[in-house]
Amino acid sequence: MTARRKPSTETPVFPKPGHNHARCASEALRKAEAVCTARKTRLTDIRRQVLELIWQSHVPVGAYEILSQLNAGGGRTAPIAVYRALEFLMDNGLVHRLASLNAYIGCAHMGDDHHAAQFLICRTCGTTAELESAPLKRALTHAVAERGFSIDSQIVEISGVCPHCRATA
Repeated sequence: MTARRKPSTETPVFPKPGHNHARCASEALRKAEAVCTARKTRLTDIRRQVLELIWQSHVPVGAYEILSQLNAGGGRTAPIAVYRALEFLMDNGLVHRLASLNAYIGCAHMGDDHHAAQFLICRTCGTTAELESAPLKRALTHAVAERGFSIDSQIVEISGVCPHCRATA
């Protein structure tokens, strides 16, 4: 009989379909407030609204989707206001930009000082999970250092199929 391995704390969690995102959003806003308080910055109304929209699901959202949602009720938010809010949220480690999708996802490790992030992106449902893998970070750091390259930031985007979509295929 083989002993079952305990799941690693680095194992990404893909939320189940139909999962209640309101709890995630509420927790993210609480953490964001704490991060901003600790850093003596402000989570203004527009920054909060943008963060709430990003946390409505675990699917990355584009800036113009955010703008459209902000203006859906007849609002008149300008694109520059959304981009400034996104810049603030990224600078404070509250969201990440996924270059391959030109979209934003909430940071699963708010308040942690991490300049390396890896993302697993389901090509079927779009759900994205943040993977904080120290071994992967070390391997990449070592590989680029061997080539004399200095890393400023490290975002790795891995496309594939999440466990839920794989199970229904």
